[in-house]
Amino acid sequence: METWFYVVESIDGDYANLRRTDTEDSNLKLVARALLPEGVAEGTKLKYELFQYTVVD
Repeated sequence: METWFYVVESIDGDYANLRRTDTEDSNLKLVARALLPEGVAEGTKLKYELFQYTVVD
């Protein structure tokens, strides 16, 4: 399984725009906030692994 790292760039209602931080990819990924951990805010760093997002320091 692969692991990807993201940062929350912006939040727009029920969706969040995520930017990958482990590659040079500048595209944003639109994700439903229901799929993200509770309390996610702009600037939160996330790890995506095994179809689940978790907050990282």
